[in-house]
Amino acid sequence: MKVTLSAIKADIGSIGGHIKPSKKILETVENFVREEGLKKGLIIDFYIGYTGDDIALLFTHENGVGNEEVHELSWNAFMAGAEVAKQQGLYGAGQDLLKDAFSGNVRGLGPGIAEMEIEERPNEAFVVFAADKTEPGAFNLPLYLAFADPMYNSGLILSPHMAKGFTFTVMDVEHVECDRVIELHVPEDLYNLAALLRDNGRYVVAKITSRKSGEQAVAASTTRLRNIAGKYVGKDDPIMIVRVQKEFPATGEMLSAFSIGHYVAGFMRGSHNGPLMPVKLNTPTSFFDGPPIVSGAAFCVKEGKLTEPADVFDHPFWEWMRNIISWKAFEIRRQGFSGPAMLPYHDLEYGGIVERLKEVKDRFYDRK
Repeated sequence: MKVTLSAIKADIGSIGGHIKPSKKILETVENFVREEGLKKGLIIDFYIGYTGDDIALLFTHENGVGNEEVHELSWNAFMAGAEVAKQQGLYGAGQDLLKDAFSGNVRGLGPGIAEMEIEERPNEAFVVFAADKTEPGAFNLPLYLAFADPMYNSGLILSPHMAKGFTFTVMDVEHVECDRVIELHVPEDLYNLAALLRDNGRYVVAKITSRKSGEQAVAASTTRLRNIAGKYVGKDDPIMIVRVQKEFPATGEMLSAFSIGHYVAGFMRGSHNGPLMPVKLNTPTSFFDGPPIVSGAAFCVKEGKLTEPADVFDHPFWEWMRNIISWKAFEIRRQGFSGPAMLPYHDLEYGGIVERLKEVKDRFYDRK
């Protein structure tokens, strides 16, 4: 059976600052999706959860990628939740809903979206990763390690299903006129891929495909909110769908790539670097509006029907890793605003520091 997986994510309001959405918002969004999507037959199944202050929707349906009705369902559900957030006086109500009205597709309206249409395998397994307080490029390194590096994915040398490697579709997210992408084939283009993915703020993995089967393995969001709003309105908080097992990395191989707690842009005011911490489902943010966090919900799907989610980071191993990553977060925060602790000027250009630098610009003079 052909089925479409649509994962859509947005910050529409939070308790006490950038902490977590309220129960009433979550109930409102869930009830809207159930009444307007499930009962009317637009979608087959759905799941709703949150990571930090972002709500993530997962739909299964048969309408294909970019379907207007499915996108409108998510937009209206978020709008209903945002209205509740306003009534409750929550912080950042409707923050990621950057336009006044739906225009046929949620791309370009604020929410992050990852979609793929697949032919269901007999045992179709996938993981939805949702991140908060970071940027789309935060997934670059884990995807590189899980799909291109046998040090993290032993299946690249052990499994005949992955022997031919993968094709990475990488987007230049600073090119705002249209989607500007490149396709790189690993292992041949490994060094070229590394050269691009080192720049998380500009080059972002949008899609990965198996070179053996031609099947899509990964769909990742590439939304840059500042490019839509023309000013800083919050970090981009990506979401992605990763199919696992058989011709794709095993679930454990995909998860191993998150054990580094690598440094990514985001954290407080979206203006600092911090380690990406794998957390349990429905975890709020805390220290310094962070640290940057990622959750993982694993599913199997049969004829569009989802199992309950398995929380991939709810395990004693990840408790140990969270302690290590907490120390990494503490260490870089001790450095305050200095050097790599805060993002470089280009990434702060939509923030208040620009106005401050303008104030002192004319006070410079040439000393003879």
